[in-house]
Amino acid sequence: MADAEVIVVGGGHNGLIAATYLARAGVDTLVVEGRSEVGGISSTVSDLGARFNICNCDHALIRTTGIVEELELEEHGLHYLESEVGNVHGYHDDSDPWLFFPEQDRTLESLAHRFPRQIDAYRRYLEDSLPVARLALEMARTPSRTLRMLSRAAGRRGRGAARLLDWSRRSAAEVLAGYFDDWHLITPALSLGPTMWGVPGNMPGTGLAATGYATRHLVKSGRPRGGSGALTDALRTALEKAGGRVRCGSTVDHLELDGGEVRGVVLAHGERLEAPRVLAACDPRAVMVDWIGESGGRARRRSEDWRGRPVIDGYQAKVDAVLAGTPRAVATDRLGDPAADLDLLGPTTVISPSPEQLAANHEQKEAGRVSEHPTMLINMPSALDSDLRPGPGQQTLSLEVLFTPYSLPGGWAGSREPERWLRLWDRVVAPGGLDLVSDWRAMTPDRYEREFAMHRGHTPAYAAPPLASLLGRNREVSRHRAPVRGLYLSGAGTYPGAGIFGAAGRNAAAAVIRDRHQGALYGRGRWSSRSA
Repeated sequence: MADAEVIVVGGGHNGLIAATYLARAGVDTLVVEGRSEVGGISSTVSDLGARFNICNCDHALIRTTGIVEELELEEHGLHYLESEVGNVHGYHDDSDPWLFFPEQDRTLESLAHRFPRQIDAYRRYLEDSLPVARLALEMARTPSRTLRMLSRAAGRRGRGAARLLDWSRRSAAEVLAGYFDDWHLITPALSLGPTMWGVPGNMPGTGLAATGYATRHLVKSGRPRGGSGALTDALRTALEKAGGRVRCGSTVDHLELDGGEVRGVVLAHGERLEAPRVLAACDPRAVMVDWIGESGGRARRRSEDWRGRPVIDGYQAKVDAVLAGTPRAVATDRLGDPAADLDLLGPTTVISPSPEQLAANHEQKEAGRVSEHPTMLINMPSALDSDLRPGPGQQTLSLEVLFTPYSLPGGWAGSREPERWLRLWDRVVAPGGLDLVSDWRAMTPDRYEREFAMHRGHTPAYAAPPLASLLGRNREVSRHRAPVRGLYLSGAGTYPGAGIFGAAGRNAAAAVIRDRHQGALYGRGRWSSRSA
C-alpha cells in the first residue's frame, strides 16, 4: 500500500505551497523534510538568545500571486508588516544616500532632493518599464505552457510585450543606461537584480532586471510578523488542516524507480516510502544528476546534459547580531528634513559599489577572493517588528553580504571577514554602533551547505528568458516535469524563479493536478498520465 499519492521532497516555502494546493485538491500528500523543522532558507531560527531570519527576506512577489489569499494564510497566523520607506540606497564611496518609496511621487521627491537632473529620466523610465513589469508579473503568475498566453498578453499590453522580449535579450546595465546618466541610479538596480543572481549586470539576458524599480512600485514589500518563518509556519498549518502530512528529520537519499516510473523515495537510513508521484522541491541539478542518472533513454540523456553544466559556487553570506541598544542611521542626518521623521533602520539599506568597484568584485569572486567593497543589504528586523526584539532595549541586526565566494582561500573557519563586514556596517550608523554589538554569528557559504543542503552554498535560480520558458526549453524546470514518469520539479531553480515568490510551488502543483485529471486512470495503485 502506498504511503501517499504524492511525496513532496523539501519543506521550504515552494514545497509547502505545492503540497498545500495538492492536499486542498484532495490528493493524499506527504512532505518529507531533512531538517528538524520546515522552512528551509525561509526559516526564522533561534540563536544567541534571539530570533533571526536565515535570509535577509523582504517578501514582495509572493504578495502578487494570490497564494496568501487562496490558501487563507492569514487565518493560519500570517500577518505582514510594512515599512513606510521601501529602501535606503547608499554607497561605499560615501556618496549621499537616497530613499526609494513604494509610491512613485515620493520617490520622485526623494530624487529631487539628491538627483534633480534624473527626475525626467525616472519619469520616462517608469512610462516604459511599468507595462513591462506588469506583464512580467502576469507571466510569472501563470503556468508556462504555450505561446497562447503570450499572444493574449501582447493583445492586452501592446508595446509592453515587445519591450519585454527586447529587454530580455539585452543586459540590465544597457537598458538602465538608456535612461540614467548617473551611476548612482544604475548600480542599486543591479544590486537587487543581477548581483543577487550572481552574474554581471552587463551580461546579455539580464535586461528584465531593469524593471526592478518599477516592480517595487507595483508590489509593496512586507515582512511576516515574527519573522520570515511565519510564512512557512502558516503554510504547514494550512497543509495539515487540508489533510496533508509533514515528516521532518527524514533526508531523501534517492528515488525508487521501476521501468522508468517513480515508485517512491528511499531515505538516508534505508527506509522506503512508496508513492506514484514525487515532487522534488529542492535543487533541480541534484535531482537530474544524482537521482535519475541511472535511468535509461531520454532521462539518461537529460541527466548527462545536466552533468555537463558548470557547478556554481555560493557567493552570499550573512551576519546576524544582537545589539544592546538602538543606533542612529547616518542617512537620517545626511538627508536632513526629508528623513527627519522616518524610520531608516527597519527598511533594507542597500550599499552598492561604484561601477569600477562592481567590475572588480566580479573579478575577485571568480578568483575566490572576498570583495573589498561588497554589495550589502542591511536592516534591523526588530525595528519594524517588536516581536523580534530579544529583550528590553535590544535590537537584532541583519547584514547580508554578496561577493563572498564558497572557495575562500584558507576556508571560512576562523576567517576575519565577518568582523570586517561589521566594521563596514558601522559606517552607515552613527559612531559607536560597534560598541552596541553584544553577540553575533556568521552564516557563510559553507554553513549554508552544511545546514541547508545547498550544494557549495549556492541557491539555484531559474534564469531562462521568457521566450525560452514559453517554448518549453529545459522542460523539467519550465514545465515542472522531469523525464521520468511521475517525477515533478519545483523550487527556486524552476520557473519562474527564486526569492520568496511561491509561484513555482503553485505551478508545479498545477502540473500534478492537471495530469491527474487528464490521465486519471488508476491501475495497480499508480496514475497513468500523459503530459499536458
